[in-house]
Amino acid sequence: MAKLVECVPNFSEGRNKEVVEKIVDEVRKIDGVKLLDYSSDEDHNRSVITMIGAPEKIKEAVLNASKVAIGLIDMSKHQGAHPRMGAVDVIPFTPVSDITMEECIELAKEVAEEFGKLDIPVYLYEEAATKPERKNLADIRKGQYEGFFEKISGENWKPDFGPQVMNIKSGCSAIGARVPLVAFNVNLGTNDVEIAKAIAKKVRFIGGGLRFVKAIGLKLEERNIVQVSMNLVNYEKTSVYRAFEMVKMEAKRYGVPVVGSEVIGTVPMRALLDCAEYYLQIENFDINQILEKRLLE
Repeated sequence: MAKLVECVPNFSEGRNKEVVEKIVDEVRKIDGVKLLDYSSDEDHNRSVITMIGAPEKIKEAVLNASKVAIGLIDMSKHQGAHPRMGAVDVIPFTPVSDITMEECIELAKEVAEEFGKLDIPVYLYEEAATKPERKNLADIRKGQYEGFFEKISGENWKPDFGPQVMNIKSGCSAIGARVPLVAFNVNLGTNDVEIAKAIAKKVRFIGGGLRFVKAIGLKLEERNIVQVSMNLVNYEKTSVYRAFEMVKMEAKRYGVPVVGSEVIGTVPMRALLDCAEYYLQIENFDINQILEKRLLE
C-alpha cells in the first residue's frame, strides 16, 4: 500500500476567485497529488483546499500553493467573519494510509521550516505542538492577525520557526498534524450574532458542551443570517448528528429555527452513515451495504 497523507490548507481569501484559482492551480500542477475538493466562502473570506498524495508530493504542492498565496494576499487589508492570523492561516497534515502520525509531524516541521525562510512566523499545533498551550489552534489564533503584533513579542509566543516579528503583509501561520476532523456549520434563521455566539459557547467543550467539538458564532452578512461554525475533532466519539441536535436544542431557547447546515471540505463516509442510521432509525446497518463501497473494493 502506498504512503498517503491528506493536507487541508486554509487560505485567507474567499472573495477574489482569480486569486483562489491561482492558488489551486499550484496543486493541480503536481503529478501524484489528487485535488479532492476546494471551496470558498465570501462571508468567511476564506478558502479551504483538500488534497491527498505521497508525502513529498504533498509537501511540494502545499509549499507552491502557499508561496502564491503569500504573494497575492495582503492581510493588512483582510476582513472576514472567520478567525484568522495569516494569509496561509493553517496547514494540517493527516495520515491516510501506510503512514504514521510521527511521519506527519515530521512533514509539518519540514514545511514550517520552509515557511520560516520566507519570514513567516510559524507555530506548530495539535500533535506537532512543542508546548501544551499550542496544541489547540484556537489558543494560538486568539487575538487574530491584529492582536498578534503585540502577542508575538511575548516570550511564551516565540514562533517555532521564522522571526519573532509579525509579517505585516502575510501574518503568521499554524502548521501541524492531526486526526481527521469534520468541519460542520449550522445556519440559523436570525441576524443576531449574539445568539449564535451564545449557542456556540454552550455546544463547544470548553464551555461545558460536547467533548470533541470546537465552535464559534459568526454572522453571514451576505445572507443576513448567523452561523454556528464547528470543528468535530473526533467524529467517532462526538457524531455529527449529536452536534446538530444540540445546536437545534439550544436554538429553541431563543425561538430561532435552523435553516440549513453545511460540510466544508471532505467528510469521512462513516460520519454521514452515523447520521443516516440515527435519523432513519436503521437497525443492524452494516457499512458493506453501501453499493459504492462494494464497487470500490
